[in-house]
This record gives sequence, structure tokens and C-alpha cells, in this order.
Amino acid sequence: MLLRGAQVLSDGHRHGVADVVVAADGIVRVGQDLEDDGPVVDATGLLLAPGLVDIHIHGAEGYDTLDATHEALRTVARHLAARGVTSWAPTTASHHPEGLRAAIEAHRTYVPGDGEARSIGLHLEGPYLSPARCGAQDPAHLRDADPAEWRRWLDSGEVALLTVAPERDPDLALTRAASAAGVRIAIGHSDADVEHTQAAIDAGATQATHLFNGMPPLHHREPGVVGACLTDPRVFVQVIADLIHLHPTTLRLVAQAAGPARVVLVSDAMRATGLGDGEYLLADQRVVVRDGIARTQAGGLAGSTLDLLDGVARYQAASGQDLAAALHAASGVPAQAMGLHDRGTIAAGATADLVLLEPDGLHPLLTLISGVVAHDALPDERWIRR
Repeated sequence: MLLRGAQVLSDGHRHGVADVVVAADGIVRVGQDLEDDGPVVDATGLLLAPGLVDIHIHGAEGYDTLDATHEALRTVARHLAARGVTSWAPTTASHHPEGLRAAIEAHRTYVPGDGEARSIGLHLEGPYLSPARCGAQDPAHLRDADPAEWRRWLDSGEVALLTVAPERDPDLALTRAASAAGVRIAIGHSDADVEHTQAAIDAGATQATHLFNGMPPLHHREPGVVGACLTDPRVFVQVIADLIHLHPTTLRLVAQAAGPARVVLVSDAMRATGLGDGEYLLADQRVVVRDGIARTQAGGLAGSTLDLLDGVARYQAASGQDLAAALHAASGVPAQAMGLHDRGTIAAGATADLVLLEPDGLHPLLTLISGVVAHDALPDERWIRR
């Protein structure tokens, strides 16, 4: 396939207008006046970006990863592909051991089909979290890290990311073992002080889960998790840019402190995403969504109903970053945070995960996953040759 005359935004930069030839095995060429025997799209005046990578998303359209069914994974994956997300980490909330085992088994046997974003592995957000900072996580399911449990997770090969409170990981054994196995550790839902947080980073933690949320506020004498993660260049910081979880000024602070190479935009979307207001479940907790804001019965935030592209637009406006940098925070940076160096960029040899966007409103017109059309909302006249 040839995408002709698109404005290319990649790696945090505008690269000008170019033609891009893609195939199932990757991006073939990027340049000027290219030709290809396959379908041709007139992308004049449109933006071409790497497919987005959402590493923290629980569900959408009435489904949740903890439903532990192929139908749930498939429905969310289709929702994402239609919204420019090509890779995702199905995320579980804290749950009892049997529930997490079921989610892992469902993921192991799930094979994505056409039109579905590709999973990069599960993100287990808990259950080794602090009850003092549990947020919407059910306190009944929180516990100290259990080697008999987490070793099975690591051995399964299905888990890519674990959110852990350092104080629930005795001697940081899980953090060290997961890092050695190539599984990323994110610090989150934690009441740890700055010293304990830094010890976890030294042991191998490389991310902070939804920075500022589920952790002590930044204090000038007690910087805690926020201060340690913002100032350590080894740490990628996840942020939910819905302007509900974080004030616009806070987003600007994160952008300036962490810089464009360490901010990871996530949706933290739950099963109400793509639907509307009403009552839903997050794990086994009742959540009420009103005016698009999800809250527990106690009034705490319970994930979001955000689509990641909307988060890109809001982050750009709030942080002062240009569009290329904002898109990079939702594509190239999360890919790098997860060690996925084959995607999140537009260059010859990279995976052909791409999204073609309207410049006004960032509406996804075409999503390609491994060079195959996963979503097509292009006007017919844009297809020069199918």
C-alpha cells in the first residue's frame, strides 16, 4: 500500500510531506514520488502518525479485561483500532487469585483478528497495592506480594507490566525478578516515601502508574513517589490527560519536568468508554458514570471514559507541547517504555502500525495494523486505487 502526500509526524517531530509504502512485514520506504503495486491512498492534507500504544486500559463498550473472555478482549481491541490505537496492554484491577488466573488464561488463548488492536501483554494493576492509596481498587483484594502467585505470572509469559506499591513487595523481590524476566514494573497506588521509591527504581522499576493519582501529593519536604519519579531519568511517567485526573497546570508541570522522552499518555479507560452515563462495574466494584466521569460510590475517580486520541489533544493544549510531541507521548514513548523498538515510529523497517488523521479534531480516517487496514473511514475519493 502507498500512502501518498501525507504530513508525517513521528518521534516528536514534523517531518514534512512524504509518501510511505507499507506491507505486512513493515514500512518499506519513506520518501518522495514513490510508487507501489498495491492500493494507493491520496493522503494530501492529512496527518500520518504511528499507531497509538495504550499501556493502561481496563475496557470499553461494556467489557473489561477481568471478564476473562475472548469476546471482551475482541470488543475492546476493535474499539481501539477504530480510534487509532494499534497496540494495547489489557489491564486488570486488583482481584482474587482465581480472577487473575482466568484473565491470564483468556489472554493466553486469545488470537486477535482483523480490525483488532494487538495486545503487547497484560498489565496487572495490583493486587500488591497500598490500602492507604487504593483509589478505586477494592481493598478486599489488596495483599502483599506472594512469590507463589507472582512467579506463575512471570512464568506464563502473558504479563508485560505490573503495577506494584514498593511497600507491598518485601525486599523488592518481585521488582528484581520481574525486571530480570523482562517484565516492566510500575510504581503505583503507593504510600512509599522518596527513599523507598528510589530503592524500587534501583531494583528495576521503570514506570510510575498514573502519576499524582494513587500516591501522596508532592510536598516540598516529603517528595514521595511523585518527586522521585519526576526527577529520575530512568522512569517513564504515565499520565491520564482527561483534565479530570490532572489539572492542566499539573500536566504542564509534568511535561516540563519529565521532558518529551518520558511522558506516557494512557487512557485508564473502563467499560463505560464508548457508551454513556450509567452504572458499571470495575472489577467487582460499582461505579457510576455521570457526565462522562467515572466515580466509586464513595466519590473517588474510577478510571476514565477517555479515548487516547482525545487525551493527545487535551495534553497538547494543556502542556504547551506541539502536536508531534503530544502524539509521540501516546505512541513512541509508551513503545519505548515497554521495550517495543519496532513500533511507535515511521521509518523503513518499523512495524507498519499507522493512523491517518484529519488535522482538525484528530479524527482517525484510516488505521493500519501490520500494514493491513483495521479501520477505514476515508471518503471513497481518497482511494486512488484499491
